[in-house]
Amino acid sequence: MKRTNLAPLWYAGGLLIVLFTVLPLYLMVKISISPPLEVFSPHPTFIPHAVTAEHWRALLTSEALWPPLGKSLAVATWTMVGAIGLAAPAAYVISRLPRSWRYILLLALFAGRMVPEVGIALPVAVSFLHWGLLDTQLGLVLTHLIRTLPFVAWILVGTFETIPVEVEEAAEVDGCHRLGVLTRIVFPLALPGVAVAGLFAWLESWNEFTYALYLSLIEKTLPLQVYYYVIRGSWFDSATYATILTVPVIVVTAWLQRYLKAGYLAGAVKG
Repeated sequence: MKRTNLAPLWYAGGLLIVLFTVLPLYLMVKISISPPLEVFSPHPTFIPHAVTAEHWRALLTSEALWPPLGKSLAVATWTMVGAIGLAAPAAYVISRLPRSWRYILLLALFAGRMVPEVGIALPVAVSFLHWGLLDTQLGLVLTHLIRTLPFVAWILVGTFETIPVEVEEAAEVDGCHRLGVLTRIVFPLALPGVAVAGLFAWLESWNEFTYALYLSLIEKTLPLQVYYYVIRGSWFDSATYATILTVPVIVVTAWLQRYLKAGYLAGAVKG
C-alpha cells in the first residue's frame, strides 16, 4: 500500500502558524516606526517606504514610560522568585506522595484558578485597602502568586517525578545527608523544569492585566499603560509601548533557553 506523503501539509501548517505568530509582531513594529501619513494612507503597504524614530524618541524621553516599566519588571521578577521559592518545596513533597494523593492535592491547588479573576480581584482590592497594600508592588506580587503558583507547582511536580528515587537513595548510601541530597542532587537535576516554571511565572506576571487594573491607582504597570493608549486611540503610542512590552519576553526566553536542553537527565542513573 502506497503511503501518502504528508510532509507538504506539515510544512504548510507550520508556515501558517509562523505567519499568524510573526505577522502581528511585524505590523506592531512597523506602525511604531512609520510616519502617520503612511499608516493612514488609503493604500497602505506591507513594507514601509519611510521610517521615522519620532515615536520612539518621544516615548523614551517621556516620563510616562519608566515608572510603569520599572514596576512591571520588579513585580514580575519578585513573582517569579516567590513562585519558585514557595512551589518548589511543596512540589517535591507532592511528587513523592502516592499517585492518588498527588491528583487530590493538585486539584486542590487549581481550585482557586477555577474562579474568574474578576470575581477575586474586587474582594482582594477591598482587603488590600484595609491592609495598606493597595497600589503597592507587594500587593501585586501577592495577587500574581494566586495566578502562578498552581501552574508552577504542577510543572515542578512533573519535573521532580522524572528524577528517580534511586538517585537520592544512592546519594544517601554514599553518606550525603538529606539536605545535601536536595541541594546537590535533586534541585540541580530539576533546573530545566525550574527554568520553565520560572519563565511561565515571569511571563504571567509581566502580561497580567486584571489584578493590576483593580490594584493600581496611581502607579500603573506597562500593560495598563498600553491599555490607556489603546482606549485613547493612539495607534503609534500603543504600538511603541506594545513593542517595549514584547522585548523583555524575548530576552528572558532566550536567556532561559540554555536550560531547556533535551536529555538533561540522560544518564542520571547510569554507572
